[in-house]
Amino acid sequence: MSTAPAIPEQTAAQDHPLMTHRQIMLVIVGLMAGMFLSSLDQTIVSTAIRTIGDDLHGLEQQAWVTTAYMITSTITTPIYGKLSDLFGRRPLYLFGIVVFILGSLLSSFSTSMIMLAAFRAFQGIGAGALMSLPMAIMGDMLAPRERAKYQGYFLAVFGISSVLGPLTGGIFAGSDEILWITGWRWVFLINVPIGVLALAMVWKFLHLPRITDTALKPRVDWWGATSVVVALIPLLLVAEQGREWGWTSAASITCFVISALGLAAFLIIESKMGQDAILPLALFHSGAFSMSSILGFLVGFGMFGAMMTIPLYLQIVTGLTPTESGFATLPMMAGIMTASIVSGRMVASTGKYRIFPILGTALMVIAYYYLTFMTADRPLWFLMLGMFIMGLGLGQLMQSLTLAAQNAVAPSSMGVASSASTFFRQIGGTMGTAVLLSILFSAMPGNIMKAMGNEDDLRSGLDAALTPAVASAPENQGIMEQMWNQIVEPAQSSIASQLSTASDQARTAADDAVYQQVSVAVQAQVDAGALPADQAQTFIDAQVAEATPAAEEAALASAAEQAHASVQDGALVVDWSDEAQRSFWVDQLTPTLAEQISSTSTDGEESGVSTSDTSYLTGADARLTRPFMVGFNASTLSVYWVGFFATVLAFVLALFFKTPPLRAVSGLQENAQGNRQAEDTAEPQAEVAERDVLDVQTVYTGSIPVVEAVPATAAPQASLASGKKPRAGVLAAAAAGTLALAAALLSWLCRRSR
Repeated sequence: MSTAPAIPEQTAAQDHPLMTHRQIMLVIVGLMAGMFLSSLDQTIVSTAIRTIGDDLHGLEQQAWVTTAYMITSTITTPIYGKLSDLFGRRPLYLFGIVVFILGSLLSSFSTSMIMLAAFRAFQGIGAGALMSLPMAIMGDMLAPRERAKYQGYFLAVFGISSVLGPLTGGIFAGSDEILWITGWRWVFLINVPIGVLALAMVWKFLHLPRITDTALKPRVDWWGATSVVVALIPLLLVAEQGREWGWTSAASITCFVISALGLAAFLIIESKMGQDAILPLALFHSGAFSMSSILGFLVGFGMFGAMMTIPLYLQIVTGLTPTESGFATLPMMAGIMTASIVSGRMVASTGKYRIFPILGTALMVIAYYYLTFMTADRPLWFLMLGMFIMGLGLGQLMQSLTLAAQNAVAPSSMGVASSASTFFRQIGGTMGTAVLLSILFSAMPGNIMKAMGNEDDLRSGLDAALTPAVASAPENQGIMEQMWNQIVEPAQSSIASQLSTASDQARTAADDAVYQQVSVAVQAQVDAGALPADQAQTFIDAQVAEATPAAEEAALASAAEQAHASVQDGALVVDWSDEAQRSFWVDQLTPTLAEQISSTSTDGEESGVSTSDTSYLTGADARLTRPFMVGFNASTLSVYWVGFFATVLAFVLALFFKTPPLRAVSGLQENAQGNRQAEDTAEPQAEVAERDVLDVQTVYTGSIPVVEAVPATAAPQASLASGKKPRAGVLAAAAAGTLALAAALLSWLCRRSR
């Protein structure tokens, strides 16, 4: 019996995708709308966070605002991924946008940093969907090599938001009021109309074919989700507050214990839930998935730490406005876009991507090492070059790690794999933000006081602080109260006391000299008989009274010249507006004060330097703010060194990362083929035996082989997975050698330029 139609049927099933190009483009429009919403929010908030912190008097609490957002978005990421595998991507994506809009609206009503952190936490629940689901949807629709064709659309949205975000964030942060509402509150209010537009576009265009069996009743791992919350929140809480509580305090130990119990409960629950787990432990049987998760954690740790500290550095040390600082971060965005486009095109043409995790982590190591040479005097381009190198590394890593995670699992687990990739990167980012910002703000007061102990900077600052025109200027009032009055006022009081004593001594010496001289002269007249002896004392008193004022004035003038002071109202005082007098006393004070400051405890509470509101730095005299800038720079170097060691570890692990081959078809197509194969195997053996003989070709998708039927005429075609693997040893050696050479060269150049 002839079965000729069977071959065209099979061929059509493979040659024709489940979605047309038009359908794919409409879905991408919906994804871009949500992506624009989330990426715009991140750039706006990071640009305006200093203004928000200053206005709410809690800049040192900004880690709460960023960490709270990242905690909830991180925790919900795997939940969204698993639920989207069960119920479909569209309803969860719509839910995420709605929650994000509500969180933005609530954030605009904040009256304190703690309240803002709470509302941002709610906003993060929606952001979890916007961060994790787009990659899962792309994995459903497109084969890995085809995604590069559509990468430009997403990069365009990312680039536009990177430009508009700093601009709008700077405009809002720099405006006192817009429509009778405080300017920075529009940072969150702007999300409402944009979010409503994105919601409408997603509702209209985001439609995906669903191949899962709707007859099966899904089992949701709510207990697993709860245990994730119990495990993560205490750990992140102690990471943020450990420096204030004490790392061995009762509160810190309690958080560690609760977190450990939550982790143990999570592992037990996930092992019992099996494939229904929110994060199936079976996924970690794949070495590629496990390694991509570890690398994602380390990359997130370094990436978010840099992205949170650099905008602060640009505004505080470099002195840029919020708008300018936003634009100054564009080199990092340019690096990310450039690396993403180039690596995406290379993946599309070669189907190989193992080199990109190695090169990406190597570039991040170089960038962090480069940034450790930052000083408060470096030009802006020096920092921008470091950001560009950082962006080149990140652009290669984010896409390649997601590809590895998605191709290491079955298509039915595409959602949970994509969300897990984002989850571990976000976990690393949350930990990085909490730990690195904690390091930054805990080190700042001590580093500022240490910078004030530098004699050159202290001498320059004292000269400015003791100049009446500078000290009384309105723009310098804040910095004087925060940093200099506690030094200048005791010094002036001590000098005034010294001069008062010198004035008394000068007058006393003058009075004694006058009395002595008059007494000698009168006695001579008495001895000569020119003056009766009984009138001598009266004559002496009269002569002394007449000569004393002039003598005292001459004595004070002489003392003033020796003391580098002036005479006012019969007393020695320093005329601080006189440059010569001020310079003398500054030179006298500087060594003593420098020694006192260096020997004083540099604990944050004792330093007296406020880090909760840095608005007093704006417009202040550069000589007065210099110690703060140097201290802040030293604190950021601590952050960069921690990021450096984290990325070095990531680079070493990347050398041993064996990436799984890319699939030849999309997740939806592979699911469809699997369903057809299941139906075929259920047919009677007799009917199956009558079919034409088909060659069987195995496409490896990581740890799970998927068998797809291929007509005999297509047998000569080579599978993507059958290609030769990249020469990992040669590439790794080249990358390591390049890293060492570049690091040595950068070190030599930077030290020569000092």
